[in-house]
Amino acid sequence: MSVASALVAGNDPLPGLAEQALAEALEKTGARQANGVLLFLTPEFSHHAQQTVIAVARAARCTQLVGGIAAGVFTDSGWVLDRPAAAVLVLAGDLSLGPPDLGVDTGEPLLAYGDGSFPGAWAVSGRQRCGGSFAGNAGRNERVAWQQGRLAAHCSVQVLGAHVDVDVSPGWRLLGGPHAVDNSRAYELLGIGGYAARDSLLRALQAAGYSEPQPAMRSLCAVLVADAGSASTQECPRLLGGAQRPIAIIDISDNGSVTLAERIAPGQRLAWAIRLPQAAVDDMRQSVARLAALAADPQAAVVFSCIGRGPYFHDGEDRDVDCLRERFPQLPLIGVYGTGQIAPNAAGGNRLLQNAVVTALLSQPIGNADVQSEP
Repeated sequence: MSVASALVAGNDPLPGLAEQALAEALEKTGARQANGVLLFLTPEFSHHAQQTVIAVARAARCTQLVGGIAAGVFTDSGWVLDRPAAAVLVLAGDLSLGPPDLGVDTGEPLLAYGDGSFPGAWAVSGRQRCGGSFAGNAGRNERVAWQQGRLAAHCSVQVLGAHVDVDVSPGWRLLGGPHAVDNSRAYELLGIGGYAARDSLLRALQAAGYSEPQPAMRSLCAVLVADAGSASTQECPRLLGGAQRPIAIIDISDNGSVTLAERIAPGQRLAWAIRLPQAAVDDMRQSVARLAALAADPQAAVVFSCIGRGPYFHDGEDRDVDCLRERFPQLPLIGVYGTGQIAPNAAGGNRLLQNAVVTALLSQPIGNADVQSEP
């Protein structure tokens, strides 16, 4: 086996936890040293991150150590939140990690991680990225990522010897089709589709079968639809930051307006959407099915999930990750619960999402695979 994962939790955020996770993963691969290591730690390690990273790099005898601090971590063996834990994915054999500026552009998406400030260069970069970010309680001046054994605000790495397929599960269900914005003021949406913004949202909820009690505001969002013809009222669109993207609702006012997290101009088209546990699971199953059609026999998965989509959302279970494990029962995987998720957009750059699950499947390069489905 050329790739394996391990998850170790304890009472104290000591480097020994991460070293134990590394040892368990290395043992599964049968390798004496790693070609590359993904290491993610819970926030309790914030003040001990550098010494932990150094300890793991020495034990792995590998400088290609990439990862960061996350609200929670998980592997194919389980998940950990609110307790010190280390999740490790070891790459051996023909798989390795390399810096993005290695001089060899494989054309595969980069794995990326960082703090809550999304780099502007990533948004317009021609190099696709998939990953996550954490803007929690890691400390104002503490760096949340590491690359080549050193702490950094952000990191990017390419997986060498593997083909990378990426898909996004936004988890939203549309409440009808899009409508043109009639009137707005800064972040306030005043009128849409001939109705006051609040009345439009309530009508969409009622038409979809939601009456009293109304869903919590955090379960609702607006979806900006650049191409109205691509929006479906029956299923969530693939929100890769392209034609459709969610916009958080900040406030629903009694005066009829709805305050959004982005400025909206008259003439733009919006749809309303809702995020509920079963709808999110259904959407994740569709995401996994799309990935399975591209990579029938993957070697590993790297998953970047929102803290609002994990066990806190599914009553103590991570049903999103369960969808992946049901389709690929023996697949080694590593993942984090973060505050943002990074995915390619339709314009050739990348964007930061919320409430999404971004999954990257690592498989044999298409030219080297014995059996590979057509993309």
